[in-house]
Amino acid sequence: MVTNLILPLFIFLILVVSLIKKIDSYSAFLKGVKEGFLLFNDVFGSMLSMMFAINLLRMSGLLDFIANIFASSILKIEPSLWAMMLFRPFSGTASLAIMIDIFKYLGVDSFSGIMASIIQGSTDTTLYVITLYFGCVGVKKIKNSMAIGLISDIVGISMAILLTFLFFS
Repeated sequence: MVTNLILPLFIFLILVVSLIKKIDSYSAFLKGVKEGFLLFNDVFGSMLSMMFAINLLRMSGLLDFIANIFASSILKIEPSLWAMMLFRPFSGTASLAIMIDIFKYLGVDSFSGIMASIIQGSTDTTLYVITLYFGCVGVKKIKNSMAIGLISDIVGISMAILLTFLFFS
């Protein structure tokens, strides 16, 4: 019941503060909407190219091929987990979709399901963040940020694998 009142009360509070400070809230709102559209225009190209590359990688079967190579060398980790680990730096949505498939076919409480959950919580979408946010702001020198981000992802994945084997096998 109270949660239904939070948003209207927040809007009311904004209007009261704008009246007290004599701010034209409608003009400020329109200005924010215009800035939002400009930001969308800046971000859209980066997002579209990243989504295209991810879908191309997934549809071509190259990702499954690489995941199967990793899975054949380390037998206790499912190929779908390798696919998720490879997608994680690129796209959080794609890696979440793979994790949901792991949950659906292997089970939430399975060894692979637990490992997938720990990996999701231990890593970030490094290349997505660098492509989208750095590109939007105009940062050109990304070498150190990318290296640190990818090293962090590798450490996060490695620790997730180690901890899953240590505590759940």
